[in-house]
Amino acid sequence: MKSSVLIVDDLAFVRMMIKDILHKYGISVCGEAANGVEAIKKYNELKPDIVLLDITMPVMNGLEALQRIIIADPHAKVIMCSALGQQKLIVAAIKAGAKDFIVKPFKEERLISAIKKVLEKH
Repeated sequence: MKSSVLIVDDLAFVRMMIKDILHKYGISVCGEAANGVEAIKKYNELKPDIVLLDITMPVMNGLEALQRIIIADPHAKVIMCSALGQQKLIVAAIKAGAKDFIVKPFKEERLISAIKKVLEKH
């Protein structure tokens, strides 16, 4: 699967963990961002196939970043990442255009299946 992914999470160790999983499956990571403002900038620069976007981040949260990415590119493929207990935010993210969501701590298989599903569907 040759696809480029932008990883957005305020925690560097989470970005590293996701990157390691994706590399193991031959999925290319084209960039990383630590907040929503960086995510929008990197999305516009890199035009990744998929964005893995954390909901809870400083500066600009994932929901607002998602909305701005979708306005700029209605075909953007964004998978939201959230902690348990954020169901209302997940529902809002899906309504705003997210293609899927993963609940942290997520399993490797769930991450890969979400990416494959979004790439096949859209």
